[in-house]
Amino acid sequence: MTTSHSQVLSARIKMVEAGGHKMRIACWRLDRRSAHPPLLFFNGIGANIEAIAPLAERLDDRPFITFDMPGVGRSPDPVLPYNPITMAWTASRILDQLEIERADVMGFSWGGALAQQFALQHASRIRRLVLASTFPGMFMVPGDLSIIARMVLSQRFSDAAFLNEHMLSLYGQPKSRPRHRSEFVGRLTAPSSRGVLYQMAAMTGWSSLPFLPLIKTPTLVITGDEDQIVPPANADVLVSSIPSAELMTMQAAGHLVLLTHIDETLVRLRAFLGE
Repeated sequence: MTTSHSQVLSARIKMVEAGGHKMRIACWRLDRRSAHPPLLFFNGIGANIEAIAPLAERLDDRPFITFDMPGVGRSPDPVLPYNPITMAWTASRILDQLEIERADVMGFSWGGALAQQFALQHASRIRRLVLASTFPGMFMVPGDLSIIARMVLSQRFSDAAFLNEHMLSLYGQPKSRPRHRSEFVGRLTAPSSRGVLYQMAAMTGWSSLPFLPLIKTPTLVITGDEDQIVPPANADVLVSSIPSAELMTMQAAGHLVLLTHIDETLVRLRAFLGE
């Protein structure tokens, strides 16, 4: 299944080479004058640019930057494995190419772990940090194993049509707040097997837990109270360990809180990042 470019029509999309990888990046409003620094976004495992496009489009008062990980979306497969340290450096090289010295940084799920590493590694380049539906690495509080198994063992990473059709149920979206499926269908492109394997392998043995007290950046931690993949207890760990962290728990929200509760997310994001 091919993802429509119309879903990121207002973004400037190009291929860049950074850190030994060739990656597809999307920039919204980077060429406009803004009172706010750009927001660099790290996506979840296997998720392409289009998946987070609704948030990027709606957060229209500031520049927004994200990219397809190697082997994800339309970025070519990685040649060599990577880890959070090398990928955080790669992200810093992308900022260099875009001539951005300092940015706000946001990460979702797997990307939230990468955002933590970026904050540890490149503290001088971050103004504010947002961690959504994420965890502190290998010492995370585990989620519902039956749902995780459905994600990994089903067609989750091989069939884009299946993925778009069943995204809400695969991610454990609570029935207490249903959303129309058309809001999500067509946004996801199946990543390559190597792309997903390398993303999963990247976090092997990695944990931010011993180093979280070193993050001095003002941090907002977002969680859904019904997240069955990354339980809210992980957000509690992050908030209790990062000195300048504050918690936002979204009610009747699952793992995809950024999209299913986009209006509430935008209000809180703007308040935290600055109107």
